[in-house]
Amino acid sequence: MQVVTAALIFVAGVLTMTVVAAQHVEPAPVVTGTVTRMDTADISGGRQKFEAGARTAWHRHDKGELLFAESGHMRTGRRSEPVKEYAAGGSEYTAPHVEHWHGATPAEPLVQVNVQFGGKATWLSKTTDLEYNRK
Repeated sequence: MQVVTAALIFVAGVLTMTVVAAQHVEPAPVVTGTVTRMDTADISGGRQKFEAGARTAWHRHDKGELLFAESGHMRTGRRSEPVKEYAAGGSEYTAPHVEHWHGATPAEPLVQVNVQFGGKATWLSKTTDLEYNRK
């Protein structure tokens, strides 16, 4: 990459541009070691706002799902496990074929980012109030 430094000079009512110097500058490295970019054709994602108390139905993904709480608080549940909550910045990965649901906490909305790794989602029954409030 070549960087050119220029100066605008105003002398006696005339504005002129003078090239002061030109030099070759290498960009700063952004990785250390070998990193290979992989195909992302199967990756999809979304961003949703859940109002307080809103949540998805039970579902599962063929190749898993990554959830990220962008703002607010996220609540998640998996079959036979306690409900979990995450503050903004928190994330959860659900492995392939694991039945789960996710949404906002009862008192606060959520902006959630989700990433799927291909395959399809299979939608199941609605998440009941009892399941949503289970500790």
